[in-house]
Amino acid sequence: MTEKFRQVPEFAEVYARPDARGPRQLDSVADVRSDRPPAEWAELAKEFSLGNEADLAGIAALKPEWVFEGFDLEKEYPWIFVIGVAMDFDKFAAAPSSDTDTRSALEVSDKYNKGARAAAHLSNWIRGHGYNATPHAGPWAGSITLTPAAIEAGLGELGDHGNLINDKYGSCFRLSAVVTDMPLVADSPVDFGADEYCMRCEACNNACPAGAIETEKRWVRGVKKYYVDFDKCLPYFNETHGCGICLAICPWSRPGVAEKLVLRLAKKRRASG
Repeated sequence: MTEKFRQVPEFAEVYARPDARGPRQLDSVADVRSDRPPAEWAELAKEFSLGNEADLAGIAALKPEWVFEGFDLEKEYPWIFVIGVAMDFDKFAAAPSSDTDTRSALEVSDKYNKGARAAAHLSNWIRGHGYNATPHAGPWAGSITLTPAAIEAGLGELGDHGNLINDKYGSCFRLSAVVTDMPLVADSPVDFGADEYCMRCEACNNACPAGAIETEKRWVRGVKKYYVDFDKCLPYFNETHGCGICLAICPWSRPGVAEKLVLRLAKKRRASG
């Protein structure tokens, strides 16, 4: 949270509420481990998470390249359970926020809290079955970058704006996660056409006031992908309580649009053979 954020009373209050981000102390890990097949644990964990504040859930094997330098989580936790929490589009679309209109920043903050609670609930559920689990939630930097994990877990495709596009919520959601040694089964990445759509749509880069979003892909750490210049993005992001224009302007983010686009793109793919 930047110092400018801290100066907004409504924003600070979102994080100050008791238990706003879930229990401050996780439950102890049960002494006896329950025994079930990995596929069953994966199904039960998703069922629990979706019933406890999560809107999206996916699983991936934790990769060392997702963990920031100085941490070595993958040796202790082979799995990452990624959680998505949907935002209210109308509130989020008020971005960028200002000192007099903080609707967007407050909505993002509220959903980061909800994601933190969902991750804490799932961690305690896993711990109750005798396995270790640790939650990770925004907006503060932790030990894991969640976007590549979410892509691998099947929660969406990477958009031109550098964020995830989901086939239901577009980019109007926030991520949290749980790392665990509970035996699970990984989901697969999805391809519903968002990448191809972004190649023709320039809504986000046209709307970006900082000019931080590029139309062409770049090679980044051995992967060719859409690129955002954060040296341009972050100053404006910090100045406007989080910005978010690119995500709100994305056609996929409007309620009901993503599902229609998925059907249209699938039809186009079938027609082209």
